[in-house]
Amino acid sequence: MTVTHWLMIVGAGSMWIGSLIFWVGGLPRQMRKGEVSQAEPGSSRAFMLFWLDQYSYLGIVLALAGVLMLLWGALR
Repeated sequence: MTVTHWLMIVGAGSMWIGSLIFWVGGLPRQMRKGEVSQAEPGSSRAFMLFWLDQYSYLGIVLALAGVLMLLWGALR
């Protein structure tokens, strides 16, 4: 298999997994308009909100990286 094939395979997988993570996590609170969930610093709710935001960012990065790898592989 060539590098082009691997770029397409890894890109499709990253895009798929990133899309699923984004679907579950939604937009991070920093990217939402209007009121967002808040919690008292140091509470378990604040910890949960922090990790949900991180999970959402991970999904966005994986999906975008997957699209870029697919495009790079297709244009090689």
